[in-house]
Amino acid sequence: MTNQTVNQINEQFETFFGGPARAFAELTISHVEALVNAQGEATKAYTDVSLQQLRKALEIKAPQDVQGYIQSQQDVAKELGERVKGDAEKVVALNRQFADEAQKLTQQNVQAASKAAGSAK
Repeated sequence: MTNQTVNQINEQFETFFGGPARAFAELTISHVEALVNAQGEATKAYTDVSLQQLRKALEIKAPQDVQGYIQSQQDVAKELGERVKGDAEKVVALNRQFADEAQKLTQQNVQAASKAAGSAK
C-alpha cells in the first residue's frame, strides 16, 4: 500500500467513525456531568431540609411546640413538592437538550459521510 492509500484510509476512518464517535462521547460525557451536578444539588437541598427538620424536632420541649412543629411541616411539604417538581423539569430539559444535540450531531455526520462518499466516487 502506498502512503496515499494509507492516508486515504485513515481519513475515511476519521470521517466515518473516529470523529463522530468522539463527538458523541463528548456530548454524552457533558450530559452525564450535567445530570450528576443536578442530582448533587438536589441531594444537598433535600439533605439540608431534612437536617433542618430534625433540628426543629429536637427543639420541641412542650405540647404547644408540637403543634407549631406540625404546622411547619405543611410548609416544608409544600416546599419539597415544588422542589421535586422543579428538579424533575430540570432533568427533562437536560434530556431534551441532549436528544436535540444528538440528533443534530447525527445529521451533521450523515451529511459529512454522504459528502465524503460522493467525493470518493
